[in-house]
Amino acid sequence: MPTRAVVKTDKAPPPLPVYSQAIVCNGMVYCSGQLGVDPETRALVDGGISDRTMQCIRNLSAVLEEAGSSLHNVVKVGVFITDMQNFASMNKVYEAMFKDPKPCRTCVAVKELPMRTDVEIECIAHL
Repeated sequence: MPTRAVVKTDKAPPPLPVYSQAIVCNGMVYCSGQLGVDPETRALVDGGISDRTMQCIRNLSAVLEEAGSSLHNVVKVGVFITDMQNFASMNKVYEAMFKDPKPCRTCVAVKELPMRTDVEIECIAHL
């Protein structure tokens, strides 16, 4: 039976009691969705979707590093945005943060996200 290890870092916003920041299992890191929340203030970062996309990815990077992985090892990303008008702005930041080869990705528009933010990003990486 595979063992699961919980990943927790104070360099990313703390998770709610109903989920973990990430789980490591069988050499893979499964990261919960991150919002554009500053881990110190626990508030959404000011600015637009570009600023919050950057913070989402910084938060994911911190969780991955705590797990012993990195953004370079990401194989799958899920992006949730509340308005497809923001697709290009989100992509500009995303493209700068994820180097080639880019991970597989899904991006979907959703009605609403926690804290009334406009973007949430989750990922899966290998160790």
